[in-house]
Amino acid sequence: MEEINANGGESSAESWGAVKLKPLRTVFMGTPDFAAEALRILLEFDGADVVGVYSQPDRPCGRGRQCKPSAVKVVALEHDIPVFQPENFKEQAAIDELAALKPDVLVVAAYGLILPQAVLDVPAIHPLNIHASLLPKWRGAAPIQRAIESGDVVTGISIMKMEAGLDTGPVLVQRALRIGHNDHAGTIHDELAKLGGICICEAFARLQTGAYDLKPQDDSIATYAKKLEKKEGEIDWNRPAQAIHNQIRAMYPWPGAFFDWTNGDGKTIRLNVSPGEISEEAASKVEPGTVLGEMDGRLAITTADKIYLTPEVKPQGKKAMDATAFACGYMKECK
Repeated sequence: MEEINANGGESSAESWGAVKLKPLRTVFMGTPDFAAEALRILLEFDGADVVGVYSQPDRPCGRGRQCKPSAVKVVALEHDIPVFQPENFKEQAAIDELAALKPDVLVVAAYGLILPQAVLDVPAIHPLNIHASLLPKWRGAAPIQRAIESGDVVTGISIMKMEAGLDTGPVLVQRALRIGHNDHAGTIHDELAKLGGICICEAFARLQTGAYDLKPQDDSIATYAKKLEKKEGEIDWNRPAQAIHNQIRAMYPWPGAFFDWTNGDGKTIRLNVSPGEISEEAASKVEPGTVLGEMDGRLAITTADKIYLTPEVKPQGKKAMDATAFACGYMKECK
């Protein structure tokens, strides 16, 4: 992974530390880890005064079904920032509560709620969204995964002014990040979360000085990143190895790529496959999806054209195991 400076200037939060103008009153809206990382960085930036944080209501999770606070809520509480968790903004009281905070800027990152125009009209300056793609490419819910699945070699962060449409607003700041051949959704997520925090600081610095432009998006080249579904993780080994590699990387760590494998005893087992590498060796004449066994410390599986080498698989209901353990335990190929 490599950050590509897409629009000039330095690319770190510290680069704008010299801005000594009055901090902007800020309300931050977000829920998962991606948003929490951006909030951490913004809290260290002198140009922002975070006066309130909005996050999704605590949800039951895990076997005990106990309610767990979101990652963003945890960060806010660590910094003694008031937290608000409305189910939605359908009631005027929820909008009035937000307006009472008198924000200059709303910062939204993976909040999980569609915001009505009445909410977008609250900030004195702008409502801004941290989006994990180079808009107008990959508008929507799963931009990181769709970029990798499509074989893109570059993604990035866009800071846009929010409007009623889905990720259609004009862009204030945009920075690119190179996607390596073996990067997966997890690694790119973490890098973009950090880059999102850096970019929102840059956006604030521009807002403070008034030296900024809002660049309209070209709707004619927009693409959409629909929400992931678990069934999309099923691997069709009849496809080329590169397409399969992209799919596995896009689905890792969630929802995971998988296929149903039948062992020598005729028992079918569902296997989750971790991202690996494509062998230079052409696939053998056996049927695609055949597990050949261990090869160079990895599990070899045939595709339409090459052999895919994965470092580990996870049988359903079991722990993940490396190629040696799987070949020994499930294929009786102990060395």
